[in-house]
Parts: sequence; structure tokens; C-alpha cells
Amino acid sequence: FGPPLGAHSPIQRCLDLLELLAEAPEGLALAALAARLRLPKSAVHRVLALLAARGFVRQDEATQHYALTLKLPSLGLRFLAGTGVPDLAQPVLDQLASRTHELARLAIVDGDGLVWCAKAQGAGAGLRYDADTARRVILHVTATGKIWLSTLPEAHAIDIVRREGRIGGPGVGPCAIRTLAALRRDLRETRRRGYGVAIEEGESGVAAIAVVVHPQRDTSKPACATVSIAGPLARMGAARRAELACEARASADAIADLWPVKRAAAKAA
Repeated sequence: FGPPLGAHSPIQRCLDLLELLAEAPEGLALAALAARLRLPKSAVHRVLALLAARGFVRQDEATQHYALTLKLPSLGLRFLAGTGVPDLAQPVLDQLASRTHELARLAIVDGDGLVWCAKAQGAGAGLRYDADTARRVILHVTATGKIWLSTLPEAHAIDIVRREGRIGGPGVGPCAIRTLAALRRDLRETRRRGYGVAIEEGESGVAAIAVVVHPQRDTSKPACATVSIAGPLARMGAARRAELACEARASADAIADLWPVKRAAAKAA
């Protein structure tokens, strides 16, 4: 099978570069990319040239910055559509949003993380919270991330967050967990409670709850997704969070009954 891939293998460089550019929609200069990847500019340029030739990267003529094209997300959307997840989840999320008058979202498990993949907004004009989809979930500051982590062995969950490298970092809410020790305590409380809670952890003024989806409601199987409800903190007191958790659980069970999606679709055919 050949030698293991090293930290500076061509494939590793390519993947690292794609992940870095995914966090910089405005693009980055060659020198900045090389500095962040700790690689020579010549090596980074070779990878960029290959990605540009395949249509994954473009270079802005004015700034000379490199940025991703829409080819990579389009591949992801094509794959997601092929799984049947959007067709399965959207009606359930629409109904959940309509009942709760808040933002309902589905995130699916993707390796050692979660990706937002569908949402429905139930709040009308006025005070409301909305968010983008197709982004990876920041695990330690979201109700979604914490409820999923709580289903894993604790050591594994903590290692995932440690490797993610975002705990204690910027760009989160004022009440975000800042240490692994605090995360351990929170995950134990989340496991005891049965649903995840985040109060001004991902963003100021926002609270959320989340539950996991187990295929066919079989808790002996790993969780495959999460269903969450988020809204302005002014409407998300403790009593309402508990009520919303019950609503989310009913929607998660509806999705679980049809999971895995491809198998359900095949039976229907």
C-alpha cells in the first residue's frame, strides 16, 4: 500500500489548501497561503496551478488573491441531493419551524464533525435569528455539537474538539466554553439532560437546543444527524427550551424512521 501520507505529501497539501481557502471567501495572497501552511511559495503555487486547471480555484486579476470557485460546493450539493437527505428532512423541518415559530435546522454527521445541511425559518417579521447552511458546525459552542459529542466516548469527544483547535479561540459568543475541563462538565450535563443547550455561546443574543437522530431510533447505532431549534434569547427561557426539546425530539424521530435515506427510497420504489 506504500508509505503513509506525510504532513507535506502533495495530497495533504492540496486538502490543507482547500480547507484554508474555504474559510477565506475573499481569497488570500500566495504569500499568505504559504505562511499559514508553513510551506514554500513554490510548492503552494504548484498546488494552486493544479486546482485552477481543474476549476476549483480562481485568481482575481485585480488583487492576485486566490479563492475557491463554486465547483467544490456544487459537488457537495450534488452528493447531498443524491443521498435524499434534503427531500426527507425539509418537510419535517418546515413543520417544526411552523409549530415553534423559530429557526429549525438539520446537521448531518460527517466523519469527526457535523455539517449544517437544511433549515426552515418559522419566525415572521421582527425579532428572529437566521443562519447559513453548508458550513461545518463549531462543536463546543453549539447545542448541536454538544449533544452529538455527548453520544461519543468522552475521551474521543474531547480529542475531536482538541484537534479542531477552536476552543478558547475568537469568533464565538460571550458565554462560550473556554477549556476542555469545562467542556467535559458540560457534556456530562448534556448527557444527563438528554438534549443540547447553547446560550450565547455561538453568538450573542442567541439560544438553541438540539437532539440527535439515530437511524430507525436505534440508540445502539451511532447518531447520524441532529435536529436543532434556535432563536433570540428573549424568547428562549428555560421552560420554553424544555418545550422546544420535546418538539425537536418528535421531528428527529420522524426523520429517524426513514433513515437511512437511500434504503428507504429503495423500499418505496
